[in-house]
Amino acid sequence: MNSFSVPASVSLVAHRASVILSFALLLVFATGVFAQQPDEVITTDTSLVQLNVGVVDKSGNSVTTLSRNDFVVYEDGVRRTILSFEPTEAPFSLVLMLDMSGSTVNFRQQIQGAALRFLDALTPEDRVAVVEFNGKGVKSLLGFSTDRRKIAYAITALASGAGETPLYEALKFSLKELGHEGKRRKAIVVLTDGLDTQVRNGDRAIVVKAPEAEIGTAIKPETTSQVVSVLNQADREGVTIFPLALPSGDPKRLPLPDPSITAMYAAARTRLQLLADRTGGRMHEIRRLDDLSRLYAQVAADLRALYTVTYQAPNPGSHDGKWREIRVEMARADLVASTKPGYFAR
Repeated sequence: MNSFSVPASVSLVAHRASVILSFALLLVFATGVFAQQPDEVITTDTSLVQLNVGVVDKSGNSVTTLSRNDFVVYEDGVRRTILSFEPTEAPFSLVLMLDMSGSTVNFRQQIQGAALRFLDALTPEDRVAVVEFNGKGVKSLLGFSTDRRKIAYAITALASGAGETPLYEALKFSLKELGHEGKRRKAIVVLTDGLDTQVRNGDRAIVVKAPEAEIGTAIKPETTSQVVSVLNQADREGVTIFPLALPSGDPKRLPLPDPSITAMYAAARTRLQLLADRTGGRMHEIRRLDDLSRLYAQVAADLRALYTVTYQAPNPGSHDGKWREIRVEMARADLVASTKPGYFAR
């Protein structure tokens, strides 16, 4: 926080500054209290909808030279006017989220090396924040910056892997930080096994009560309150999420085929896929640790292939909680667009 002093002789200015500071502190306090509520309800701003859109040709190659006139946007089947358009080279504000829980303790060096190479694939104007999460909670190692040396130092200062995994708490924290980045394009790149401790405890309670024949389908990942809250907040901020799924969370790699454990791991992996699909991102599964650098580079390429379009929703004052379907079509028949499929008007 910036500090400043006011000359004593200017009493009126000092008084006004004191009032403003007191009001600001009240706002900060109120915001903090609200954020601590366990059942936080996120209200999506449905007046403007921001989409990050990828476009490929028939061969699957990214097309990065298009203009606003190449895009047609529909919400619930009704064509919407594009209010603003950002080309693929427009800079991003992105959060680099790193899972430093106990499940990553054996390959911290590989994580750091891959994350450092990821920086090299970004543009100089991209603003990067670094967030780590582990059994001690969520910690910001660096706020948004374009200083690559500061960002690299933050990555090398990662804590040793330990304890539990507060994944969704970290996602909420990162989304809140991105909310201060104004109208910039926004993304989260999160390296994790997806096994959030609090969510897994809830999953365990579900499978324990489920009949044996229904264990595999008892968990409904899309209804998990933590996931719903994160998706609502991502909708509001126009954030695209790119999960890098560590092999330690892969249900196919479990040493013992216990139905309950398999169901919990499968639900955790499904949630990561849901975060990507619902925000217009892509989940990359890490099969081997030496894939990390390559996959980080792929995420950087994904970011650089995204356009951003913004339109006004048909009913900006409606918060009925209903699903709004989004479709983006291209003026050229040989191109295919991909983006988030819609949002809930909460």
